[in-house]
Amino acid sequence: MKKIILAIASVFLLSLPVSAQNRPDSFADLAEQVAPAVVNIRATKTVTRNLSNFFNFRGPDGREYDEDNMPDVMRRFFGMPGAPGMPQDFKQKALGSGVIVDKQGYVLTNNHVIADADEIIAILHGGEEVPAQIVGRDPKTDLALIKLTTERDLPYLPLGDSETMRVGDWVMALGNPFGLTSTVTVGIISAKGRNLGAGPYDDFIQTDASINPGNSGGPLVNLQGQVVGINTAIVAQGQGIGFAIPSSLAKEIMKQLRDRGKVARGWLGIYFQALNRELAQQFNLKDSHGALVSDVMAGSPAEKAGIKRGDIILSFDGKPINDSHVLPRLVAEAQAGSEVDIALLRQGKELTVQLVIGEMPDQADQAEPASESQSPKPGQRLGMRLQEITPDIARQLRLGKAEGLMVGRVEPGSPADAAGIAPGDIIVEVMHKPVNTLKQFNKIISGLQSGQGALMLVKRQNVTQYKVLKLPAK
Repeated sequence: MKKIILAIASVFLLSLPVSAQNRPDSFADLAEQVAPAVVNIRATKTVTRNLSNFFNFRGPDGREYDEDNMPDVMRRFFGMPGAPGMPQDFKQKALGSGVIVDKQGYVLTNNHVIADADEIIAILHGGEEVPAQIVGRDPKTDLALIKLTTERDLPYLPLGDSETMRVGDWVMALGNPFGLTSTVTVGIISAKGRNLGAGPYDDFIQTDASINPGNSGGPLVNLQGQVVGINTAIVAQGQGIGFAIPSSLAKEIMKQLRDRGKVARGWLGIYFQALNRELAQQFNLKDSHGALVSDVMAGSPAEKAGIKRGDIILSFDGKPINDSHVLPRLVAEAQAGSEVDIALLRQGKELTVQLVIGEMPDQADQAEPASESQSPKPGQRLGMRLQEITPDIARQLRLGKAEGLMVGRVEPGSPADAAGIAPGDIIVEVMHKPVNTLKQFNKIISGLQSGQGALMLVKRQNVTQYKVLKLPAK
């Protein structure tokens, strides 16, 4: 009878979903294990504001007052020294979380929690307040490393391997949401590789473990108590949707911040964009795999390797570019000075170029935005006004050189508007041909059929992108 009961029990267990078999009866042991290594962070920074931002109210007589018309008696009452509108310094506080990653007191957190802070205080699990100093910051990934000023060994959590985590695996989030210290929430990994448009290195883990303001910088841990993510973002309109930076990325960033205080990344020197269906048709592609090069920076590694505007990058160092947003991460991880092979598609032909990786500059040059300009007739059928760029206009707008046609007013709902063209854009090419005059533009457009897509290379500030403008009926 005992064997029969055991056999029935075994069959029952095998019939259960895997998640039901692996789900722990309680997460209490895990919470006790990891909580001592999680800290609450209080960062204070000084901001300068005009008093007009703070004193604007209706007085007892029903009249509206601000610092410009406030009577002296009220000015003295509210402690408003100096002339109207005088800038004043104020202390601004930010609350967040962090996780101790080694016994010496190094803490991994979000950059936005401690950026520009004058003072950082970490509150340990038992309530002790410890000052901290910034070791290094990386705004591009929103990661930062701080060091607690203490001599004793501290409890810490190891960084796990986020690559081995699967959608559906259990995770625990810890932090300081809304100032509620030592809060623990549990959920699963809902998705991996999420791109939120927050930056070029987006690769978030999505989880339904509750993450709220104040959780930023806190850990997302697996059932073994290893950090597999750093909680960083939420969807304001949703519930149960939070995002964490994977530990596979955080490991390398943390090492560089600890060793040199900043992050060195590989650099190609190109602007690129994703291939949508319309662009794929214009380039005679069967699918939208790859990254479309929309511009190449002068003197960059890409220019030296012979990469050109309009090339489509198919693979980088042997790794296929099925989704264009993976390219920045692959390039960033490459060692400056190393040589890689890049497979390209150029005018329907595949070729491979060898490129020596450069080091990303600290800050790319920013071009001044172009201002709106007007001209009477060309382009009106497309819903936009165009202006030739003279050397004088180029000099006034700091464009560097006089090339392309400047877009003035764009009619709402027009073909230009539908293509994403905006006032101030500069149309550099149409159908792969440069356009510097209205005559050139009109000649190319008049040679296209109604309903056909016109491929345009458009520059906006210092970024160029391809756009497809569908021609209306004549």
